[in-house]
Amino acid sequence: MITQQQVIDALSNVEEPDLKKDLVTLNMIKDVAVDGNNVSFTVVLTTPACPLKELIRNACINAVKYYVSQEAEVTVNLTANTTRSTNADDVLLPGVKNIIAVASGKGGVGKSTVTANIAVALAQTGARVGIIDADIFGPSIPIMFGLQDERLFVEEKNGKTMMIPASRFGVKVLSIGFIADTNQAIVWRGPMASRALKQLISDAEWGELDYLFVDLPPGTSDIHLTLVSAVPLTGAVIVSTPQQVALADARKAIGMFQMESIHVPILGLVQNMAYFTPAELPENKYYIFGKDGGEKLATELGIPFLGEIPIVQSICDGGDQGIPIVMDEDSKAAIAFYTAARNTAQQIAIRNAHQPPTQRVMAAGF
Repeated sequence: MITQQQVIDALSNVEEPDLKKDLVTLNMIKDVAVDGNNVSFTVVLTTPACPLKELIRNACINAVKYYVSQEAEVTVNLTANTTRSTNADDVLLPGVKNIIAVASGKGGVGKSTVTANIAVALAQTGARVGIIDADIFGPSIPIMFGLQDERLFVEEKNGKTMMIPASRFGVKVLSIGFIADTNQAIVWRGPMASRALKQLISDAEWGELDYLFVDLPPGTSDIHLTLVSAVPLTGAVIVSTPQQVALADARKAIGMFQMESIHVPILGLVQNMAYFTPAELPENKYYIFGKDGGEKLATELGIPFLGEIPIVQSICDGGDQGIPIVMDEDSKAAIAFYTAARNTAQQIAIRNAHQPPTQRVMAAGF
């Protein structure tokens, strides 16, 4: 007769590929049930976007058959409980498990496009996701979500007026674009822009989120310093294109987050506009901005390379139409974004397993 303990002992031989410990030690095995030769249990993954879920499932089945019985009929149920880097007692965003900055040293590299598509891709896997559009002077997230005509809604909660994020494609979105006239330039000094960002964070009803992405403006500015002093960031995703002028600025953005006084982990680098593929020649790749520049920079700096995104018309069209390309799940561009999203979630889980929570930066140093 197969016993529950035999199943648990067998599963203690299955290592979580990223965390380098067995599933039993990591407390990832739940609800073990045995009925004759029928064995079932649940594996609680660290993220619903886990890129290795099928590898883990197959390893569990093989372990039970090898260590317990070849006759066992094994059912593996997969669920997820996203790990967190933030303190659940944080009074500012108590329900948000991970806050991720998306940054670039240079404008025009497609940072907002990458943010929007990674966020939607993670939401499609079942994660609870939000975006703060922190590009105060040039908000573009509303257009990419088809929310350019959205106006801000507020509610009274415990005597305080709270902003209610818009929601589309399963992602909560809040942007200064919901307040300002779309045809009017925002002309604010740095302190005003910083106050606006703080309000988007603290005066909004974000609720429970696995991932909150903050789409930052280009460069290294007051907005960046305001963010790292306002909330403890899980880490930063850097977006660049392959040419040297963009990579030089990406290096500066990475350097800012790695400063001793800031010390925000770099989750990885996404190379956007990596190659051009014409619609009539879908198998061809033309590296018009240079080849592998982002991947080489990631290797040089010892940070993860999260993926490369091609230049295709459908990505631009999706952004202009307010429907991120990842909604067309079968397209090659969508597959590239899903790869980057899964790799991002993977790096967040690894970071949370091996590093302590990031602390907010003390603004006095700046």
